[in-house]
Amino acid sequence: MLKTDKTYGRVQPTVATIGFFDGVHCGHRFLIQQVKEEALRRGLRSMLVTFSTHPARVLRPDAPIRLLTTSHEKAQLLGDTQVDEVAMLPFTPELAALSARQFMEDVLLKQFHVRVLVIGYDHRFGHDRTEGFGDYVRIGRDIGIDVVQANELQGLGHVSSSAIRRALTEGRVEDATTMLGRPYTLGGTVVRGHHVGTTLGFPTANLRPDDPDKLIPMNGVYAVQTEQGPGMLNIGTRPTLDNGSDRSIEVHLFDFDGDLYDQHITLRFLRFVRNEKKFATVDELQKQLQHDERACRQLISCSCS
Repeated sequence: MLKTDKTYGRVQPTVATIGFFDGVHCGHRFLIQQVKEEALRRGLRSMLVTFSTHPARVLRPDAPIRLLTTSHEKAQLLGDTQVDEVAMLPFTPELAALSARQFMEDVLLKQFHVRVLVIGYDHRFGHDRTEGFGDYVRIGRDIGIDVVQANELQGLGHVSSSAIRRALTEGRVEDATTMLGRPYTLGGTVVRGHHVGTTLGFPTANLRPDDPDKLIPMNGVYAVQTEQGPGMLNIGTRPTLDNGSDRSIEVHLFDFDGDLYDQHITLRFLRFVRNEKKFATVDELQKQLQHDERACRQLISCSCS
């Protein structure tokens, strides 16, 4: 049950955890599973407290934001965990100014009736982030919240939203897939482009992302899957065609014949194929695109088998 307003009217006690949960990656889901198990053990409801706005938008408004999931995607993924309740709060300057004690008492205890708070092994909250797990235990003891430290996910190395962002900006989509537990996705609407791909025998759908803050992986060619079928994706400035600094996201769908303008496409990144490159002639580019298609078809075939 997704909550979106600030008046919750709850009365049942909960076991909860808090976080932004960008990406809802394997580490997040491991933490959420521990919340569910703790709730089951204590006979309470399980709850996630998260935020609809990235804290950086309030704390560092001039800094660029690169999200792994939009609010809508995150809500869907969190709902898929089958936790009892998800509370999605707006992250406001007033909320950011709360100390850890104020947040625990005024929000977690009084609004959400949290009786057990499961803390991620490296998670900190409160306006100055100077307090740690021991402080949360002490505060919880004072106000009536039992604070439990979660176990760290083992076997995948360090899994974090930052590590996934770094992998995607370096073209390491397979590493991102491992940490996310699923392929990275990018959704958007098909808009009119330059129509050059059609003249080369590779008509493309030019994508305008749903959210300007959504992270776009490193420039290059990728094997992708969509609801409309498999294809190859090019992200970049199309240097052979003197496209300037205009960065485009263009997908060529294999064996597809239809009009995609104004339709929504979700790209699932399967494999990185090659870096963006400037070719001496358009003929050389066309030959490379033919090679790229063969490579992408083979990669997609292998990933689906």
